[in-house]
Amino acid sequence: MQWETVIGLEIHAQLATKSKIFSGAATAFGSEPNTQACNVDLGMPGVLPVLNKAAVRMAVTFGVAIDAEIGQRSVFARKNYFYPDLPKGYQISQFELPIVGKGEVEIELDRGVHKPVGVTRAHLEEDAGKSLHEDFHGMTGVDLNRAGTPLLEIVSEPDMRSAKEAVAYAKKIHQIVQYLGICDGNMQEGSFRCDANVSVRPVGGPLGTRAELKNLNSFRFLERAINIEVERQIDLLEAGGKVVQETRLYDADNDETRSMRSKEEANDYRYFPDPDLLPVELDEGLIESIRTSMPELPDAKRARFSADYGLSEYDAEVLTSSKSLADYYEQAAKVAGDAKMAANWVMGEFSGALNKAGLTLEQSPVDADALGGMLLRIVDKTISGKIAKQVFESMWAGEGGADQIIEAKGLKQITDVGAIEAVVDGVLQANPGQVENYRNADEKKRPKMLGFFVGQVMKQSKGKANPQQVNELLLKKLD
Repeated sequence: MQWETVIGLEIHAQLATKSKIFSGAATAFGSEPNTQACNVDLGMPGVLPVLNKAAVRMAVTFGVAIDAEIGQRSVFARKNYFYPDLPKGYQISQFELPIVGKGEVEIELDRGVHKPVGVTRAHLEEDAGKSLHEDFHGMTGVDLNRAGTPLLEIVSEPDMRSAKEAVAYAKKIHQIVQYLGICDGNMQEGSFRCDANVSVRPVGGPLGTRAELKNLNSFRFLERAINIEVERQIDLLEAGGKVVQETRLYDADNDETRSMRSKEEANDYRYFPDPDLLPVELDEGLIESIRTSMPELPDAKRARFSADYGLSEYDAEVLTSSKSLADYYEQAAKVAGDAKMAANWVMGEFSGALNKAGLTLEQSPVDADALGGMLLRIVDKTISGKIAKQVFESMWAGEGGADQIIEAKGLKQITDVGAIEAVVDGVLQANPGQVENYRNADEKKRPKMLGFFVGQVMKQSKGKANPQQVNELLLKKLD
């Protein structure tokens, strides 16, 4: 039997506000447990939540970015359930009237192959705390620093048909929220996490029973978990079994999904409007002001990079994969005055150095102005591309700026024709046999043979001779 996979994602993006959604407590990551939870977050008697305006604005910004319906009237509700790290016994969320309604995101699957994925809704809610299972010798600790942190839950339609499509969609949402500046997208810190609803069905048949894969915090885990779950469900059905509706966890150590809790019956969260919070009513002026102040989004930036800088579609896609990388490249290109060279260096030597050192772009010891300044020295022929790699290594090691390193190490390129000609003559005189072989060779073999002489000249000049002038002089003298 031919099986078809059906996937929908629920993405939780932590909004980049300085304080929590209903209190003034800080949202900074990494503080000592329970040092950033106030009485409002803990649900103490006599306290009242007050909505964070910045969180509302960020949610609307996302809605506008994906051309979604904006709920001009949205309501916060209490979602009731018990969990040790949920101090109030309920979570303030949105249910029937979310702040963002239906929208659409376009994903690219292969070069030139695009697919729309529907967004059902995006609603505001508060995060729960965190249970700590390590270092408590049979007990569980509870850290409530995260309780009350603002989340935007983005719920997709079940439009994806493979793990590859799900990852492409998750990456696109990740890219959009970062470009908008509403979420830092740090998956290691839990700022961006995914739940995947996965089912299989005979091709063209009715929807199958789904399993929910919880808290996937990397794109690699998302893809692996979905593929394993699809395989599990197909094996189960083909053996005559039945898929049960449940919540499952992905165990990366054992590369498997395992049951967490059954969801055979729909959870009764007893939603009702929160009596302490008024409905949120947005006027058209606020929505329009957000619309007119939107930053440049990934698709538009990619198109501009191709048009303005003459980059290939692939190069433009790589360089706009994150806002920080796009900003870095654009500044380096501006300083260097050569967009293509800057693209090659940012995607090549620079990205390679980051990966080798295990650093993020923000941790780079070479900023965009410094890299652009070094590239400018290639453009004005102060140094060659080969010497530039040596200069870059010294910059990366913290030995100073390009000009300082070039001067201190005597790396300026030799462009004086007379000086280069003297070296060329010396190399030709020292290698009469190779000169004769070159002159007797056919045209097809000559370019490779020329490389020997170029190498010798560069060696004699310690890499400082201008390669273009070296080639021109050798061709002139050899021919």
